[in-house]
Amino acid sequence: MNAKGTVHKYGDDVNTDVIIPARYLNTASHAELAAHCMEDIDKDYVKNVKPGDVVVAGKNFGCGSSREHAPIALKASGASCVIAKTFARIFYRNSINIGFPILECPKAAEEINPGDSVAVDFDTGLITDETTGRTYQAQPYPEFLQKIIKSGGLMESIKG
Repeated sequence: MNAKGTVHKYGDDVNTDVIIPARYLNTASHAELAAHCMEDIDKDYVKNVKPGDVVVAGKNFGCGSSREHAPIALKASGASCVIAKTFARIFYRNSINIGFPILECPKAAEEINPGDSVAVDFDTGLITDETTGRTYQAQPYPEFLQKIIKSGGLMESIKG
């Protein structure tokens, strides 16, 4: 499983209310959530994000309310993954539950710049900044979590 795309970069403590503002939580439509993704922190995100793009951020990404809407909005917007210094634990689990890969890699989060082209190998945890040629090693998911993500989420992975 791999990702390749352009970087959209954010700072520390990006909370779930910024990823998808609470005023849009009355919809179950993934497309509607995607249409408002990141609008309170980056009004141009939805205009600029392309399928496969990568979100890079600082520490504590996804802090705040424990809603699955945040990783759903990112995934539905076209983002292929998030690379951050650290994640809020509930965001981490919600991302796995919906089959949205995220990687903790402090050095990559610091050094990768907005607009860089990045490739990610989820099986090995290797992150390559194709713009600079630098590589970074994130801890890959254990095999059972890779299965959940590759299946499209927890519920899909347990269907027989």
